[in-house]
Amino acid sequence: MTTFQKSDGANYAPKGKANVVVRPGEFRFAAIGLDHGHIFGMCNGLREAGAELTWVYDPDPAKVEAFRKTYPNVKVARAEQEILDDASIRLVASAAIPSARCALGLRVMDAGKDYFSDKPLLTTFEQLIAARAKVKSTGRKYAAYYSERLHVEAAVYAGELIRNGTIGRVIQVIGMGPHRISLSSRPVWFFAKEKYGGILCDLGSHQIEQFLFYADAKDARVLHSKVANYRHPEHPGLEDFGDATLVADNGATHYFRVDWFTPDGLGSWGDGRTFILGTDGYIELRKYLDVGRDADPDHVYLVDHRGEHHIPVHGQVGYPYFGQLILDCLNRTEKAMTQEHTFKVMELAINAEMQAIKVTRDG
Repeated sequence: MTTFQKSDGANYAPKGKANVVVRPGEFRFAAIGLDHGHIFGMCNGLREAGAELTWVYDPDPAKVEAFRKTYPNVKVARAEQEILDDASIRLVASAAIPSARCALGLRVMDAGKDYFSDKPLLTTFEQLIAARAKVKSTGRKYAAYYSERLHVEAAVYAGELIRNGTIGRVIQVIGMGPHRISLSSRPVWFFAKEKYGGILCDLGSHQIEQFLFYADAKDARVLHSKVANYRHPEHPGLEDFGDATLVADNGATHYFRVDWFTPDGLGSWGDGRTFILGTDGYIELRKYLDVGRDADPDHVYLVDHRGEHHIPVHGQVGYPYFGQLILDCLNRTEKAMTQEHTFKVMELAINAEMQAIKVTRDG
């Protein structure tokens, strides 16, 4: 199992072992909107589960050409509608500009197809209301690529440990999601809050999703949140730091921090960590490397009543979400992720962003 662009989070696209769940040609999908490099990870995961990438469309020919270098057999659509009119396409994947993802999803669902969006799925409460209504009226899926859990083997394995009762009841999750900013490679929309939704809406959605999942919570309240632009005053629309505290409907608590301050000396785009406290033990995930010790990703540290355990799981677990999503689309089930969970994450992320205290550089 390999990854590429490990130093650049915008183009971090894990590749896993094939885990095919469908016959050739049984599940065809298309990619529309190539504004974020996560589209490569999304397509990799689906293809490894047996889906056939058939079409691509983006208004920027350069993005399309770069996409075809990775997937040379994909057909280039002349317009979005050409894909929406193809009855053989079951799902459309997109990593469009965040503020445009919902509108595209509504068009995809109106065309009778399921939709698979990069995070954040949307950026406003108005979009969330529209998406929920469209799912209800069409019966289609609005699926999510919350990659920091779904495309990280350590995170998948932690879920298995928790389901097996290894650490008892989860009572707190702490998430840290630092990212390298790589300013020179960022598009204009990266610096416009109305386009990316704010740091808690964007990066924070990863952390909230993990909390709800690991704590087995259906809902939560945002108790406190704050955002700041500490280092980039030349980009007033950018938030380079954010954190929040939540409490779930089952009493579990959560703190997370996200930021754009990964130093150049780190061998990965971010030292992503998750700490999960249970009533009978705790887990730490060192997702992308073990600093100063091991450049390989996917380190799980477990402490339980039997002792201390370091479990390296890179290449051992795989990414079951993608096969589950394909089967959910075919069978109209919700085994990969429920629609309510998918949307609840964004509801809480937007809420955290909307109520955040804005910290200035002077305090």
